[in-house]
Amino acid sequence: MTATRPTPRILTGRFISLEPLTRDSLPELHAAIGTPAVYAQGYGGGPSGYLPDVDDFVAWGEKYYPWFTGNPFLVRGKGGELDGVALGTSSLSDFDEKREHAHIGWTAYDPRVWGTQVNAEAKLLMLGLAFDSGFGRVKIQTDILNERSRAAIAGIGGTFEGIVRRDILRADGTWRDTALFSVLVEEWPDVRAGLEARLARWGDEAVRYRD
Repeated sequence: MTATRPTPRILTGRFISLEPLTRDSLPELHAAIGTPAVYAQGYGGGPSGYLPDVDDFVAWGEKYYPWFTGNPFLVRGKGGELDGVALGTSSLSDFDEKREHAHIGWTAYDPRVWGTQVNAEAKLLMLGLAFDSGFGRVKIQTDILNERSRAAIAGIGGTFEGIVRRDILRADGTWRDTALFSVLVEEWPDVRAGLEARLARWGDEAVRYRD
């Protein structure tokens, strides 16, 4: 199967939906992730990248998200009290059709839904889209300091490949080392089964904010 960049579209799961992120939806996204806790371990360049003002965030987001090189998504709740509410963002990007490589990144969620169904189902939907589109390797990476994100990537079945040193400039001018993970198409059946089993434990309970 030849790898082909997927056409932007809504992806619908049991607990969330992923819709194409637009510039008009950036204020909604700021309401979900515009908090220091999201940036504390490296998102958006780290703590110095935090932008409390929504207009500043929109101007930054217009440059930060992979509008032209990928498919950025807005994550919304599905069902329950958070039906239709913006909960975060993630992107499938950096498509290399010849090498069958893609990248899931730019991921951040409202801290009130950390540890819920949201990340597992977002990864299930995006990995499924990548492999259904013919890609054979999906990279997932994070700041080496972001222990929460590293644990989450390993928890969904990502294989740790190593550390890329002095990789990306943080907002405070220091250089980030990057923890690199991947999922291969040959591993996808087991990874998918693990994600589906994790989601099954939630039964029919809709996503809700954690106390």
